[in-house]
Amino acid sequence: MQAVVDIKFNELLKIVKNLPETELIKLKAAIDKKTMPENDRSVFEILLLNGPTFSEKQLDVISKTRQVINQWRTK
Repeated sequence: MQAVVDIKFNELLKIVKNLPETELIKLKAAIDKKTMPENDRSVFEILLLNGPTFSEKQLDVISKTRQVINQWRTK
């Protein structure tokens, strides 16, 4: 169960300014982490690194299939 509190911006700002230094640093880090946009390149890199990979057996089948196709094309 969550309680919803309606705090105006100025009130929130006053509360944040009264936080101790350590809590203020934690709050800033949490806000920066949440609002920092992901770089498209890093998202793509993560996708590729976590994606499926071929096994050695599958790579062998692909290689043999390519050889057969190349022989068929040259006839």
